Amino acid sequence: MEMSKQLIVPIKDSDYNLPGSSEEERVKIKIMRASVEKEDPSSKDVDDMTIRRFLRARNHDIQKASTMFLNFLSWKRSFVPRDCFSPSQIPNQLAMNKMFMQGHDKQGRPIIVGLGARAKPVKGNESIEEFKRFVVYCMEKVSSRIPEGEDKFVLIADMDGWGYSNLDMKAHHAVAPIMEAYYPERMGKVFVTHPPYIFMLAWKLLQPLIDENTKKKIVFVENKKLKSTLLADIDESQLPDIYGGKLPLVPIQDS
Repeated sequence: MEMSKQLIVPIKDSDYNLPGSSEEERVKIKIMRASVEKEDPSSKDVDDMTIRRFLRARNHDIQKASTMFLNFLSWKRSFVPRDCFSPSQIPNQLAMNKMFMQGHDKQGRPIIVGLGARAKPVKGNESIEEFKRFVVYCMEKVSSRIPEGEDKFVLIADMDGWGYSNLDMKAHHAVAPIMEAYYPERMGKVFVTHPPYIFMLAWKLLQPLIDENTKKKIVFVENKKLKSTLLADIDESQLPDIYGGKLPLVPIQDS
């Protein structure tokens, strides 16, 4: 895709509703939007916050970000033709009762909780495909809860009781490209709670699958500082009750 160096796009007052964006970034967003809309008219249905996420994921390189974004649109049309999967398409993953969504942090970002000990390795190609659908289902559900002016969510990855029997490198290899290529800049922060020693060993294997920006957002929480660490970012009224807060866990399909 060729990027015209002569493309000039005026900025309107409405373009300034992008918290945290500099004037230079807003200009690049407008240029990128004009380019991708020319290539794929369906881009007009996507908001500027989404355009910005892809732009930031490629260090503000408009051509690379545009290519990434257009690939995303093409993938979503083919893999998620109806915008989101239904629970009936991911029954085995939902039956594990491992993902929950409720509340928001002090920045208004929705919170999801994953219980690692309940995750079971997938077996066979069909199970891998269901796991991919499940990950996309979760991402679409939490993304729909992100308020206007924000573009990220918070994950509490609870590894209490996790062991090698829960490790599934094949599944993680399958979904890592989806997360990186199609849901960039979505993760605001990850709290890893109750990480057992065996998990820290496995972490060394998982690290190569995680990009550097995401790694910087991961916080390993000490057990003795669990509640105080979470309360620094999440009000007690929004904190799950299993961590001393007020909200009960709600399965993601029921949220």
